[in-house]
Amino acid sequence: MKKFMLAVGLLSLAGTAFAEGKSCEELKAEIAAGLDAKGVSGYSLEIVDKGTPTDGKIVGTCEKGTKEIVYKR
Repeated sequence: MKKFMLAVGLLSLAGTAFAEGKSCEELKAEIAAGLDAKGVSGYSLEIVDKGTPTDGKIVGTCEKGTKEIVYKR
């Protein structure tokens, strides 16, 4: 349940960033700061082209929807 709430929060943040057109690096840094503040460790965030197959969870969209940020535990 805790991970679900974290994911919902991250997706909310990502939606806001998409509307504002933030850079991928800026959004990635904000997501990492949020995770670190919640005490999450042992994760990685990766910027990939939209639609790239991945085994992680998409937690953000950036560069006007052309890239995605993927969270892996």
